[in-house]
Amino acid sequence: MRSGMGKVAVGSAVVCAATACAVAALVVRHRMRSSSNWARAEAILRELEEKCSTPIDKLRQVADAMTVEMHAGLASEGGSKLKMLISYVDNLPSGDEKGLFYALDLGGTNFRVLRVQLGGKEGRVIKQEAVEVSIPPYLMVGSSHELFDFIAAELAKFVASEGEDYHLSTGRQRELGFTFSFPVRQTSIASGSLIKWTKGFSIDDMVGEDVVGELTKAMERQGLDMRVTALVNDTIGTLAGGRYYDNDVVIAVILGTGTNAAYVERAQAIPKWHGLLPKSGEMVINMEWGNFRSSHLSLTEYDQALDDDSLNPGEQIFEKIISGMYLGDIVRRVIWKMAEEAALFGETVPPKLREQFTIRTPVMSAMHHDTSPDLKVVGTKLKEIFGISSTSLKTRRMVVKICDIIARRGARLAAAGMVGILKKQGRDTPPSAGEKQRRVVAMDGGLYEHYTIFSKCLESTLSEMLGDVSESVVITHANDGSGIGAALLAASHSQYLGVEEES
Repeated sequence: MRSGMGKVAVGSAVVCAATACAVAALVVRHRMRSSSNWARAEAILRELEEKCSTPIDKLRQVADAMTVEMHAGLASEGGSKLKMLISYVDNLPSGDEKGLFYALDLGGTNFRVLRVQLGGKEGRVIKQEAVEVSIPPYLMVGSSHELFDFIAAELAKFVASEGEDYHLSTGRQRELGFTFSFPVRQTSIASGSLIKWTKGFSIDDMVGEDVVGELTKAMERQGLDMRVTALVNDTIGTLAGGRYYDNDVVIAVILGTGTNAAYVERAQAIPKWHGLLPKSGEMVINMEWGNFRSSHLSLTEYDQALDDDSLNPGEQIFEKIISGMYLGDIVRRVIWKMAEEAALFGETVPPKLREQFTIRTPVMSAMHHDTSPDLKVVGTKLKEIFGISSTSLKTRRMVVKICDIIARRGARLAAAGMVGILKKQGRDTPPSAGEKQRRVVAMDGGLYEHYTIFSKCLESTLSEMLGDVSESVVITHANDGSGIGAALLAASHSQYLGVEEES
């Protein structure tokens, strides 16, 4: 009996030992697999860091390439990826402007109408008001007649609400600055034909038509007596708004959902083929720099995939690596690869990680700015967006590092583009005797305004590239340039210029 029980005990011991061995083997294999996965994730990160590297020598090459493309775009139509569009703005606001002026800012699914009362150097902007209107989706794909009738009707309502604080001089027609942030081939300060719609609009009967003419006809149908005296885009509005308050503003840059730059060019630098005779010695050029491309840009497989999946493959490459529309999605694509190839979140890849634009740049910014010891914000965002219930601190740190690499690359390349503009203007060297000491860049856009790490990196990169010259380069935040700037340009290009203002 004891012998039988002894055999059972021995057998049980053998089974337990075998089980323990098997469990231990599974644990070892799991640890080895986890170790192998993490090594793979780190390898992906190292490769990303290498591909996104922006050493100073490379940034100088990007700046030089930007300058070359600017020259080429001015020299001949279609000679560059940069459109280098003549804005016909040759009379920037000086601060002397007086009177009542309106602005219409159309650049997306909403538009704004604004009015300002200007009081010259002493009064500046005495009073201003604005309203924002959402465009019904059906009008974005309907007819130009319907869209502009809707806009003109809202504009007429706004004019009707004009209070006694606003004063239109006797015998004057109301004047409007029209910010139209879509590609336009401009033919004068107050006319230009639509090249193509973007941002979800698709109105076929409008392409090739004069956008000011369409708006003017719609205002007439609404019985609105108003004249468009300036047609601009948001970047030129930003430059105008900046110049109104600071006469040393020579460049404007938008860094928001999209990106663009405009700058003040010497009139003699514009080739004669343009057939222009600027009233002053300068002309504002709309670069459309989002379309800049160079072999010196630090592009990755993730950028290529994003471009392939976009609505405009092969276009707007610079915009796709530096603007708010795309930075978050590049981060998502890197995390997706790590989830698939390195099991960053376990054996199952969260389905939403495969969906475009699930990480928006404000979310990226929130994770990047997380200073809590356990990176709680990162964990919360990953749970909210992808349903990942728990992540290790090591994983969360990995996500922050990805955000850092992508944001710093974008900021440093944007700075290099700005240095390229300064080089084209001859303002990348120390001021000569008698030359203005300050070179001011008017900057607008949510990316620059709200993504602190991005904006600080951009500014430090400018200093790194320009050295002592950076002391004379000043960045000012020109908030709402697309609205107030358009009204100011309506004033500086008024049909009543030279006519003494009535009291």
